[in-house]
Amino acid sequence: MVIVMASDAEQSDVDAVIDRVESAGGQAFVSRGVSRMIIGLVGDVDAFATLNLSGMRGVCNVTRISTNYKLVSREHHPDRSVVHVRGVPIGPDTVTLIAGPCAVETPEQTLESARMAQAAGATLLRGGAFKPRTSPYAFQGLGELGLKILADVREETGLPIVTEVVGAHEVDMVAEYADMLQVGTRNMQNFTLLQAVGAAGKPVMLKRGMNATIEEWLMAAEYIAQRGNLHIVLCERGIRTFETATRNTLDISAVPVAQRLSHLPVIVDPSHSGGRRDLVLPLSRAAIVAGADGVIVDVHPQPDLALCDGPQALVAEDLADLSRTVAELTVYMGRNAPTRRLRRAS
Repeated sequence: MVIVMASDAEQSDVDAVIDRVESAGGQAFVSRGVSRMIIGLVGDVDAFATLNLSGMRGVCNVTRISTNYKLVSREHHPDRSVVHVRGVPIGPDTVTLIAGPCAVETPEQTLESARMAQAAGATLLRGGAFKPRTSPYAFQGLGELGLKILADVREETGLPIVTEVVGAHEVDMVAEYADMLQVGTRNMQNFTLLQAVGAAGKPVMLKRGMNATIEEWLMAAEYIAQRGNLHIVLCERGIRTFETATRNTLDISAVPVAQRLSHLPVIVDPSHSGGRRDLVLPLSRAAIVAGADGVIVDVHPQPDLALCDGPQALVAEDLADLSRTVAELTVYMGRNAPTRRLRRAS
């Protein structure tokens, strides 16, 4: 069950609703949207029906939700959401390009990658300071030093930062630097981490687990939303199948399916799904035409020397092709390109 509070509801009204629900043995989770406050209820729905919640002061409406992912479902939120990352929109009216190095290696490499991304029309900078790798001997990232490099590059270019957090104990530190927190495929069901990023108050990019169903993906998003954060962007990054010709199999059907089930924006990662530079452009085309709200790609000035995922990183020539493709298909789909940030971020 979900309670939508009126736009003029006061905190005392919210507290009264929570007290009444908890007195009946239920739990109430508050999510603050742009103009409304939403309270998700967990417990005996039949018992809640006897509480006359709709008659309480400040309550706009009470909706019984049949799905397990109450807060991210379209059942109580029929209009699709727009998530803003330091002024950059991700949602149904735009196609947002996010680009940058898979891993932050040096200040020079990161800045050059950011300038390449910005020249191609990217409005958000991706970059990994913490890299969860299959092999313990692979490059694990620079940690906080990498975050400082990203912050310096943001100061230089004005591009807001999207970066991954891999442990709940690191959320506060990463949130000090990042404009958007990324939860990677390996951590999609790290429920302690999901709760921590939800409580951090920053926008979150939630990548689909490589073995996860769409329902499991949306349930993971619900963990974040339960902590009062509905600023979530879903990212389809390919799933693990029997196919070996590509790194992962891009589930392009996940875009319209997730958009039908959830009001959250959905973007696609063609770099990690294909795993090869030559596949990024065609997979990006497919994503945008399927209705994706954006794409996130890897960029590197010297992929042959990259410490992480060099074979899938785009170079300047590839980015020029991608830029034209995104621009053309954005118009074709009746959408807009997010305004580039020309000023430095404060």
